[in-house]
Amino acid sequence: MTLISWIVLGLVAGAIAKLLLPGKDPGGLIGTTLIGIAGAVVGGWLSAHFLDKPISNDFYDLPTWGAAIGGSLVLLIIYRLFFGDSRR
Repeated sequence: MTLISWIVLGLVAGAIAKLLLPGKDPGGLIGTTLIGIAGAVVGGWLSAHFLDKPISNDFYDLPTWGAAIGGSLVLLIIYRLFFGDSRR
């Protein structure tokens, strides 16, 4: 995937993760994109190491999107565990 593909994947995955877990999180377009990109990396790593299913680099591959969204959800949950009450 190209850099633009990673940015689009991150933006969409981060936005979907925030829709599934609404609340006060680090925000804005850039924050959502960074959470999504980091989530794609985390999701791909988790999938390859714990599920023994490496993720391809194909932008249109459904497991790539699933791993990105799942990884973004994991990052949002970890963020809320550590910093959930500090944003009030």
